[in-house]
Amino acid sequence: AMRPLLSSRLGPARRPSSSLQRRLARGLCSGVDTAPVLVERRGKVAVLRLNRPASLNAMTAEMGDAFAEAVGQLSADTDEVGTVVVTGAGTAFSAGGDMSFLHARGRDSPWRNMQVMRRFYERFLCVRKLPVPVIAAINGPAVGAGLCLALACDVRVASPAAKMGVTFVGLGLHPGMGCTHFLPQTVGPQVAARMMLTGEMVGGAQALREGLVAALEDDPEQAAVALASRMAEQAPIAVRTCVRSLRMAQDAALDTALWREADAQAHCYAGPDYREGLRALTARPRQPAAFVQYEGCADEPPTHAWPG
Repeated sequence: AMRPLLSSRLGPARRPSSSLQRRLARGLCSGVDTAPVLVERRGKVAVLRLNRPASLNAMTAEMGDAFAEAVGQLSADTDEVGTVVVTGAGTAFSAGGDMSFLHARGRDSPWRNMQVMRRFYERFLCVRKLPVPVIAAINGPAVGAGLCLALACDVRVASPAAKMGVTFVGLGLHPGMGCTHFLPQTVGPQVAARMMLTGEMVGGAQALREGLVAALEDDPEQAAVALASRMAEQAPIAVRTCVRSLRMAQDAALDTALWREADAQAHCYAGPDYREGLRALTARPRQPAAFVQYEGCADEPPTHAWPG
């Protein structure tokens, strides 16, 4: 059953603003699930669902605030919650960053963008702070930041039809949200380099073969809940300390990677290739991007001007 996110037991997460509380409450009490994140309980398993299906669960700051709020409550409810499953409403896990957010970055300054992106990462990567195992049920496309969220989970189960990729470079953008940290850990440095430097999308069979996911299931949410239930049946302290040990090893130098990614993305947002990537992405019919920012590193600046 659906559970309200606005408990008095907020745990370590930041208390949401009054406006966010009102928006969440409207979604939870109107009979229509309009809240950007939903929480369901299935025994000892909590299902954390991204809920913007009309936009393929594109990620916004508002969704991130609601996600962090839900993580805070679940962290405070671990006397009742043994595992968490993260998935998406509708036909997608998440298509990545919301287009309005991406367009706004091109109008902002590099310094501000670095700070904005670092906060954006933290809204979703706080899933690493849950003291219980987290399984991603990849029910459809998981792209860019959407796949990065799945990578931040402990285990991934995907639909055979799901398409997955970190497509940042095709947008003129450095990978972000922990991609350069978690992807090499998951699939190895060579496969990670291939995926990040080509921006390719891979299907379920290839993702399983290369270790991006642990299993393929026709109903990945049901399979993830079944796996989560098996974990929740084990000795809680043993499971939670094991999760802590695994993540402490995995998260070494994570903060450094996130700041490096935020800084690199801020530089990319200011350049012409990012504007070209956005143009190509939104063109109808779709067009390939024509990137132009080939520059040397001589002391003298280039004589040509960037296209504006």
